[in-house]
Amino acid sequence: MKKIFHLGNCTTCQAILKELQVGPEFEMREIKSLGIQPDEIEEMKKRAGSYEALFSRRAMKYRAMGLNKMKLTEEDYRRYILEEYTFLKRPVIILDDQIFVGNAKKVVEAAKNALLEEAI
Repeated sequence: MKKIFHLGNCTTCQAILKELQVGPEFEMREIKSLGIQPDEIEEMKKRAGSYEALFSRRAMKYRAMGLNKMKLTEEDYRRYILEEYTFLKRPVIILDDQIFVGNAKKVVEAAKNALLEEAI
């Protein structure tokens, strides 16, 4: 499976996708217009190890909803990601059995290396 969950109007996502030079073999999922399905979040969790690893605390709604003052459970993380696309840390790049979550330099570099290895 080769899939990328991203936000179409996010300049950071666009820059990362351009840097990675992903080809047409990837299914591109624009999360604002298409949302995130329960089976997709389950698949991501399997690879990432937890819903928390997929959850973005940088989302503007995180503080606005007072979530920063609550102790969230794994089920809470799952529910918020499914209810509001902005809570998914992005981009999420699924490359077969690997997952790369977020836009940290280290994560993007690891994704780039995995794509290069696959091309060899």
